[in-house]
Amino acid sequence: MRTFRYLFAVLLAGLSVQSYAGNKERIGQAGANQLLINPWAGSSGFGGANSAFAEGTDAFNLNIAGLTTVNKTELYYSNVMLFSGTDITINSIALGQRVGESGVLGISINAMGFGDIEITTTDNPDGGQGTFSPQFLNIALAYAKNFSNSIHAGGAIRIISESINNVGAQGVALDAGIRYQTGDYDRMKFGIALRNVGPKMRYSGDGLSQTVLLQDAEFTLNQRAESFEMPALLNIGASYDYYLLPEIPADGRDAGEEAPSDYRLTIAGTFTSNSFSQDQFRGGVELGYREYVAIRAGLVYEANGFGVLGEGRVNANSGPTLGLTANLPFNGKKESGISMDYSYRFANPLGGTHSFGLRLRI
Repeated sequence: MRTFRYLFAVLLAGLSVQSYAGNKERIGQAGANQLLINPWAGSSGFGGANSAFAEGTDAFNLNIAGLTTVNKTELYYSNVMLFSGTDITINSIALGQRVGESGVLGISINAMGFGDIEITTTDNPDGGQGTFSPQFLNIALAYAKNFSNSIHAGGAIRIISESINNVGAQGVALDAGIRYQTGDYDRMKFGIALRNVGPKMRYSGDGLSQTVLLQDAEFTLNQRAESFEMPALLNIGASYDYYLLPEIPADGRDAGEEAPSDYRLTIAGTFTSNSFSQDQFRGGVELGYREYVAIRAGLVYEANGFGVLGEGRVNANSGPTLGLTANLPFNGKKESGISMDYSYRFANPLGGTHSFGLRLRI
């Protein structure tokens, strides 16, 4: 409990730091914005509204405290085709491993690719000199712990790298989160998570140097890039499970451990307080049948979120999200199995974002 109080104090301090979140004067001053993109197919179909109950390795992008739901070992792979037709992809893999009775260690790797981009210069603005491909990579190491049946907490350190062939930047950021669940069958959940808190990043490399001619002599001119902030944010979320057609199953399951119905409707909401972009309200619903199938929909809203891009709206994502999960348990046990996730995020005027995920639990 002492550790829990400490983590809670840290998150409250983070809440005070976020008091300037959404300030129009700070919008656009942060970099490493790929950290704001949810690369996991499961939770992205919810629009990120499920920050209070994101489970397993799917919790890396929302609330790391959810990593505690890994029963033994979980491996997750996800592929994102960002804004269809742009050739921008995100490939992610995550591993969660339970250690001891109450702790879980996790690691996630996210690699963002942009395809081949034509090299242009002031002397050759039309290209013809080959191509280059930027590389964005971030690696997170995490640990989460159950302090009781109701209280879960976790933290992660994230290493960020952005580079082309002769210019790059590296940085580090911290995540922390707390999750509380209560009620019959833990149907009510609350979560708070602070993400992407870290020192400034700065680009450097030979690409910022150039040879200039001054008074018939050649000199190398080194330019210094301006540093930029990390895209810190705070997620505050809640969810509630409704069991439809409630009755005790008659198939031999232990009613003391299983839910009172095979059909579950979950309603969730999250408020995202962004330090360097507009605040967002996220809402979503999910309908699930036991541990086999779940369909979900979400909505992400921010100021002028449904207006015309460039005329008040600053985000290409237009709001709605859809998702589907199909799960095949091993030996009829929900703690192990293989599942497939799909999500679609609408965008305007760009094409929508498709995400595919494959999860293995043993």
